[in-house]
Amino acid sequence: MEPLQDRTKENSAIIKNGENSRNPFKPTGAFIGASWFALLTGVVAYCIGLWNASMALNEKGYYFTILLFGLFAVISVQKSVRDRAEGLAVTDLYYSISWFATIAAMILLSVGLWNADMALSEKGFYAMSFCLSMFSSIAVQKNTRDAKLFEDKEL
Repeated sequence: MEPLQDRTKENSAIIKNGENSRNPFKPTGAFIGASWFALLTGVVAYCIGLWNASMALNEKGYYFTILLFGLFAVISVQKSVRDRAEGLAVTDLYYSISWFATIAAMILLSVGLWNADMALSEKGFYAMSFCLSMFSSIAVQKNTRDAKLFEDKEL
């Protein structure tokens, strides 16, 4: 049996198929599509739930604003973490504010749902579609940045 740590031409960082080579760190079309699908599913489901909800218009606006705030916050966190990992300058203030905004969006949604007069299943629906939207927006932003990075290297 061959050891797992043995490096050969067959299992190197770049997989070669004739003249075509693919970097394993470049996002695949399937992953990019799945990320966009998850983001759209989460956001559309959340918005449809708000549209059909029997709550006051100002309460619907509160939940919609939290969704937008959360999406922006997690993308900002992902960008600042990635910038730091790549050695780009990110101030501690911006880094801290982006983390604070992310945590604040999650707390605001939690408090709003805790105090809302709706069924537990409806609360769970909003929480899960919010989480799906947050996670998938990070994946979409990462894929966009990775694709741009590889696009620049190919030129």
